[in-house]
Amino acid sequence: MSDAHTGAGSSLGTGLPGVPPDLSGRSRPGERAIQAVLFTSALVSVAITVGIVVALVRPVVDFFADVPFGDFFALEGDLAVVPLVAATFVVTAIAMLVAVPLGLGAAMYLSEYASPRVRKVLKPTVELLAGVPSVVYGFFALAFVTPTLLQKILNLEVGFTNALAAGLVLGVMIIPTIASLAEDAMAAVPQAMRQGSLAMGANRMQTTLRVVFPAALSGIAAAVVLGLSRAVGETMIVALAAGARKNLSIDPREGMQTMTGFIAQTAGGENPVGSTSYNMLFAVGLLLFVITLIINIISISIVRRFRQVY
Repeated sequence: MSDAHTGAGSSLGTGLPGVPPDLSGRSRPGERAIQAVLFTSALVSVAITVGIVVALVRPVVDFFADVPFGDFFALEGDLAVVPLVAATFVVTAIAMLVAVPLGLGAAMYLSEYASPRVRKVLKPTVELLAGVPSVVYGFFALAFVTPTLLQKILNLEVGFTNALAAGLVLGVMIIPTIASLAEDAMAAVPQAMRQGSLAMGANRMQTTLRVVFPAALSGIAAAVVLGLSRAVGETMIVALAAGARKNLSIDPREGMQTMTGFIAQTAGGENPVGSTSYNMLFAVGLLLFVITLIINIISISIVRRFRQVY
């Protein structure tokens, strides 16, 4: 009797009834091929990133061989990058002031207040804004926002190109990014947490702000930082609406040139390959790459710090 029991247990590989055998050592058809494809995909992503850095480094080395660091990081001058960085931050700050409240408000409504039928219609509609080409937003800023909204309705003294119009339209463009990702994070919060809050006497707004929002904070932070990264790297809106003149100012009513606007103008101009003006294009691009990398590192650290698994 004991021998039969032992034999049955050994056939299962564990000696315990109901426990499945260990199949970790067996190779499954197609599993190695899938692993190879996934590994190749990850390797290609890393290789592309390394290739971008390599492509930028050589012209940057040639640029700083001719131009001192002090001239590049100066406050004014043809080779100064500080006005470009300042303009980028001014336009991005305006965009985030528009996109964060509206994006998070839309996310809270879609997640906590909208009925399934309304959500089915509104969420794809909001996400359609992300599919509009940025050049269309740029012409919208030139044709409507500046002459009609800012000059006629708000009666502001702004030039034909200004950072305020560029920031407002840029903020509208990144609303879908923040709204969609934040709504997904809030929808992932367990329903039991909402029911527990409501059972304790909290209303829907208190439940949203004090229970759901903190529980989804990691995803919301990632959505905001992703929107910030997109705002920093946007080109066509700022190239058309912000201006093409270096201007170290914090007044958004003035025209100013951002880093991406400078890259677009320099790349489209007649600059001989290997010249100082041509190599400066890569120096600004590398600086923009570093700034974006820092933003992504901060995003990862925030997500890891506030991440909650349910």
